[in-house]
Amino acid sequence: MPRWEQRFRAPRVSLPDWAEDAPDRSLFVSNATGTYELYAWDRASGKQRQVTDRPNGTTDGVLPPDGASVWWFSDTDGDEFGVWMRQPFEGGPDEPATPGLGPSYPAGLAIGRDGTAVVGRSTDEDGTTVHVVRAGTDPVEIYRHRESAGVGDLSHDGSLIALEHTEHGDAMHSALRVVRPDGTTVAELDDTEGGTKELGLSVLGFAPVDGDTRLLVGHQRRGRWEPMIWDPVAGTQTDLPVDLPGDVGAEWYPDGSALLIEHSFEARSELWRYEPGAAGPVRVETPAGTVSGATARPDGSVEYLWSSAEQPPVVRSTTGDVVLDPPGEKAPPSVPVRDVWVEGPGGRIHALVQTPSGGEGPFPTVFEIHGGPTWHDSDSFASGPAAWVDHGFAVVRVNYRGSTGYGRAWTDALKHRVGLIELEDIAAVREWAVESGLADPERLVLAGGSWGGYLTLLGLGTQPGSWALGLAAVPVADYVTAYHDEMEALKAMDRTLLGGTPEEVPERFEASSPLTYVDAVRAPVYISAGVNDPRCPIRQVENYVDRLAARGAVHEVYRYDAGHGSLVVDERIKQVRLELDFALRHLAGAPRPETAPRPGP
Repeated sequence: MPRWEQRFRAPRVSLPDWAEDAPDRSLFVSNATGTYELYAWDRASGKQRQVTDRPNGTTDGVLPPDGASVWWFSDTDGDEFGVWMRQPFEGGPDEPATPGLGPSYPAGLAIGRDGTAVVGRSTDEDGTTVHVVRAGTDPVEIYRHRESAGVGDLSHDGSLIALEHTEHGDAMHSALRVVRPDGTTVAELDDTEGGTKELGLSVLGFAPVDGDTRLLVGHQRRGRWEPMIWDPVAGTQTDLPVDLPGDVGAEWYPDGSALLIEHSFEARSELWRYEPGAAGPVRVETPAGTVSGATARPDGSVEYLWSSAEQPPVVRSTTGDVVLDPPGEKAPPSVPVRDVWVEGPGGRIHALVQTPSGGEGPFPTVFEIHGGPTWHDSDSFASGPAAWVDHGFAVVRVNYRGSTGYGRAWTDALKHRVGLIELEDIAAVREWAVESGLADPERLVLAGGSWGGYLTLLGLGTQPGSWALGLAAVPVADYVTAYHDEMEALKAMDRTLLGGTPEEVPERFEASSPLTYVDAVRAPVYISAGVNDPRCPIRQVENYVDRLAARGAVHEVYRYDAGHGSLVVDERIKQVRLELDFALRHLAGAPRPETAPRPGP
């Protein structure tokens, strides 16, 4: 088995979540069976049990405070539209967790100590609704709005509910509202008032102490994400002296005495501990790389999921232990990344570069473009880029304008000229890659999934002389049709990004749609798409493919029975194998190592 395939097959686990009042009971996600599913773990006995078993996998699960059951979200073949189910922690039959509520897209969930659930729902017909669900009674609707919103958290004693909402119409910048379980408003916190500030807020969590009404909140008042404490009952706001560059998030230690700070800066992350009233935070030692999630345990230790581009992920503890080590062969390491900074039209652009060991450029080079767009590539382990490196390619990942981790202005810069802004930054890095001798200009591949797939198709049409090949997974291909077919929350995001609907700003949708430029595409194109995808629906992909076919353009399409990507390891390997094979067949002079994949499943 080639090393690239071993990386995908190696068993992985997520950071375990644990029940607040029963900390020995944990829930995690693993691909141990070949499909990502939920697992219950009793730490006291060491017993682990698979909770879900579905053809297309399951990853959304929650433990109530008492740990007596596992709540998991049941959709249909990855379409993200479904209902919450409940299963006893020790095992047993599943039952509907929220009887009386029909299927929807999830919009947050919080479960109280008395069993009360606050359920956020999103549908095309109703927009966002929030319901309070108690055993033996009908669900009670306490919130409704056409714009996107969600359940943030429920206070420790169940008396307060924190909601994030975008009633002002800007889906990129939420406001906060705290309400009672009957829906009456306690307080509002809105940094978008007046429509000019464009500052977002996020719920990080209520204090984990009965009767404590403090709410940890993320804000952008100083041009980046950082935490503060808001008491909606007392009406006070407390800034925290956490002066770190980049974005800062936080969560409470279990006794409410301190905050665990997660700090992200220039594609890497680290942890700090801050005690309210102290002069500043204290570093929690972690290796160089990326912490993808962390949680403080009742004994004061911190568990975290760590990896680097070179080293596979592992769940570690500040005690020095490996918390959860799945059985089976470990993933082979890859090569480290190096940082590159390139001057671009909107400022310095950060890119991460990996090159084959022992090779010399210029290399055939894959520009692997991240999705989101509000996301960023980091120094973390990724099996896809590692597969390209194994096959003799250099890999360049660009944190273009729109990416997170570089300040609010960088993230918000892509409005109205959506897609075109990001491609300007990618073009600047591409020019550096060629001029530096890293990349062979005749063997440049533009690739990505989701928003990265969208930028791939848009780039092939707007920069046709720059790319020798395109690989687009679950892309936006026809922006107008995608808007009309996608889930309601994404429609709200598109209205924010483009300034309106396709009927209100048709020129912007046209300028940002790959379909507009499809006749200019010269490079061979490979597209993969999930037939149940609610984010990048299949109809708009077919519209683009039909246009390619009509003009006889070189292209291949792979359709699979899942949603926005696949949770099945064999399926993911098949997709990567098909991409590699397409590139090796159509890219002149591409390396052909012994591990090069053969076509077929």
